[in-house]
Amino acid sequence: MSVVGIDLGSQSTKIGVARNKGIDIITNETSNRQTPSLVGFGPKSRYLGENAKTQEISNLKNTVSSLKRLAGRKLDDPEVTIEQEYISAPLVDINGQVGAEVTYRGEKQRYTATQLIAMYLGKIRDTASKELKLPVSDVVLSCPPWFTDSQRRAMLDAAQIANLKLLRLINDNTAIALGYGITKTDLPEGEAKPRRVAFIDIGYSDYTCSIVEFRKGELAVKATSWDRHFGGRNFDKALVDHFGKEFKEKFKVDINTNGKAKLRVMAAVEKLKKILSANSSAPLNIESLMDDKDVRAVLKREELEELVKPLLERVTVPLEQALAEAKLKPEDLDAIEMVGGCTRVPAIKDAIAKFYGRPLSFTLNQDEAIARGCAFSCATLSPVFRVRDFSIHDIVSYPIEFTWEQSPEIPDEDTSLTVFNKGGIMPSTKILTFYRKQAFDLEARYAKPEMLPGKTNPWIGRFSVKGIKADAQDDFMICKLKARLNLHGILNVESGYYVEDVEVEEPIPEVKEGDKMETDQPNGDAEAKPKTRKVKKQQRKGELPVSAGTSSLDEPTLSGLSEQENQMYMEDKLVADTEDKKNELEAYIYELRGAIDDKYSDFASEEEKEKIKDKLEKTEDWLYEDGEDATKAQYIAKMDEIRFVAGPVVGRYNEKQEEERQARRQAEEEAAAKKRAEAEAKRKAEEEAKKAAEPAKKSEDSEMKDADTVKGEVEEAK
Repeated sequence: MSVVGIDLGSQSTKIGVARNKGIDIITNETSNRQTPSLVGFGPKSRYLGENAKTQEISNLKNTVSSLKRLAGRKLDDPEVTIEQEYISAPLVDINGQVGAEVTYRGEKQRYTATQLIAMYLGKIRDTASKELKLPVSDVVLSCPPWFTDSQRRAMLDAAQIANLKLLRLINDNTAIALGYGITKTDLPEGEAKPRRVAFIDIGYSDYTCSIVEFRKGELAVKATSWDRHFGGRNFDKALVDHFGKEFKEKFKVDINTNGKAKLRVMAAVEKLKKILSANSSAPLNIESLMDDKDVRAVLKREELEELVKPLLERVTVPLEQALAEAKLKPEDLDAIEMVGGCTRVPAIKDAIAKFYGRPLSFTLNQDEAIARGCAFSCATLSPVFRVRDFSIHDIVSYPIEFTWEQSPEIPDEDTSLTVFNKGGIMPSTKILTFYRKQAFDLEARYAKPEMLPGKTNPWIGRFSVKGIKADAQDDFMICKLKARLNLHGILNVESGYYVEDVEVEEPIPEVKEGDKMETDQPNGDAEAKPKTRKVKKQQRKGELPVSAGTSSLDEPTLSGLSEQENQMYMEDKLVADTEDKKNELEAYIYELRGAIDDKYSDFASEEEKEKIKDKLEKTEDWLYEDGEDATKAQYIAKMDEIRFVAGPVVGRYNEKQEEERQARRQAEEEAAAKKRAEAEAKRKAEEEAKKAAEPAKKSEDSEMKDADTVKGEVEEAK
C-alpha cells in the first residue's frame, strides 16, 4: 500500500509520498516536481497535466483550468464569472452544476466540474503509482479553508469517481501547520504557554492567514482568515492589462481580440514577475505575437508595485482579521511562517513584516509545504506507516444551524438552533434532542449566508427522521440525533435513536468526617447495607432511521460517472498504446533501412536486400498516407510483415552474433582455466621448494648446536 498527499492547486499540483522514513515530493513524466492543473480534450483522447499544457495554446477552447475553484459551484455564481476570465473553455450549466463544453473525439461534450477534477485526479494517481511502483488508493487531498459543504462534497465525489479512497480532505493551512509541527521536538508540554505561529499562504489564486497553537503532540487552529481573490494570477492580470494597452499604442496589436496572443503574454508576464522579485527591472520580448509583429518592453519593479497598488493595500486585511478572531496581538506570536509562490514578491514581504514589526520566517518549502503536510496526514491515518501521534484541532469556518417545523403539540417550541459556531473545534459531534409523536424533517444551513463565497446557496442538507410514534400513554418519544461535522469539514446527521426515562437505584455516596467515622451496626459484625436512592435516567431503547438529502451525488450517479471515466481512461490508454506502436514501426523502418547495407550486409543476398527495401518503402508510404490514423492492430500487423521478410537475414546475423559470443565466452573460460592452472602450479612449486628447504635447515641447526657444545666443553676445561 502507498501513502500519498495531494496539494491540488489552481495552477499546479504537487504530490507528496511517505517513504524512506520521510516525505518525498515526486516528479512527473517530464521530471517536474509540479504538474499543471489542466484538463484538455482532443480529436482522439484527453490531455491531462503536462500534455494539456503542451497543447494549451493550440487547443484553447478545449482546455479547462481553475478546476478546484469550479467545484460545487453554479453557473450564475458571480465567482464563476470571475473564473471565466482565466478559463479559455466556455462554461455551461449542467443540471445545476457548472461545467465546461468541449469538443472531444469530434463531438460536443459537456462535463461537470466534479468530472473534470476526477479526470485530473486519475492522472495524479497514475503519476504517483508509476513512481512508487504500487497501486495508489489511500490519499489525503487539500482544499482552501473557505470551501463550503457543497464544494467539499464535490471533491469527495471526484475522488470516488477517480477510484481513490479519500482519507481526509484537509484545509491548506492546516496541512502546512501539520508539516511544521510534526517534525518539531521542542514544542511546549502541559500547562506551559503554547507556541503560537502565524502561517501566511499566498498562492496562485488566493491568500490565507492562520494562527495556530502548538503543544507537544498536537496543534490547534485558533483563527483563519482569507482573501479569495488575491494571488499570483491577479498580479499577472494587472501586468497583462498594462502591456495590452502598451502594445496597442506602440505596436498596433490588440491582444484582447486574440486568445492565443493573450495566453502567450500571460506566460511571459509570469516569468517577468519572477525576475522582478530578484531584480530592479526586467525585459519582455515576444516574437510574432500576432499579425506577424514582434513586441518588446521593459518594466521596473517600482512600476509593477504601482500597477498592483490596489492589491497591496489589501495585504494586511487578513492579518488583522486573524489576530482579532484569535484575540491576540502581533507580539503574542512566536513566528510568522511564509508559504506560497507569491510570498516571494518583495512588496508583499515588506508589508507583512512591517505589520507584525518583526522578521519573517521561511523555514518551510514555499511551494511544497502543503503537499508534505497532506502526506504526513495520510501517514497518520494509514495503517501502513508508524508516525508519532499528533492531534489536529481545526476550526469551523462558517456557523451552521438546524431548522425544523414546529411540533403542533409544542406551540412555544423554537424552530432553529445554531449547532456549530464559527471558530468551534472540527471535527466535532453534537447530540440534538427532540420530543415528537410522529416523523419529522430538519434542514441544515449556514446561519450567515453573507459570509459565504459568491452566491453560494446556504442550504446544506435535509434530513428525515422516521420510525417515531407516541407511546402507550400518548406521550412524546424522546428522539436523539447525532450531528457530526467530520474531518472533511462535511456535515451529516449520522444516526438517530430514541430513549426512555426509567427509574434506577443508585448508591448514595457516604459522607466521611475526618479520617475515620464510626457507624452503628445493630447486627454486630454484619456490614450495613449501602443506602440507595431512586433516580430517573435515560436509556437507549432503539434506533431511528434517518435519510439524508445533500448536494452529494447518489450512488447510481456516481457508479455511472465512474464507469464513464473508466471507459475514457481505457480509450486514452488505447490511443497512447497505438501511438507507441506507430512510433515503434516508424523507428524500425529507419533502423532496418540503415542496417541492411551495414551490419546485415554480409548476411543477405542482393535479392533479399531488394525485397526488404521494397517492403520498407511500401510500409513507409502506407504509414504517411493511409496509415496516419490506423489502429493498434494494423501497426502490429505491418511490423510483423516486415519482420517476416527480414527475419531470415536478421536470424543469420543473430546466429553469427551468438556464435561469436559463445566463442568469446569459451575463450574467456579457457583463459581463466589456464590462469587458474598456472596459479595452482605456482602454488605447488612453492610448497615443494619449502619442503626441500626444511632438511637443510635442520642439518644446519644441528651443526650449530654441536659447535656450541664443543665450545662449551673447551671453556669448561680451561
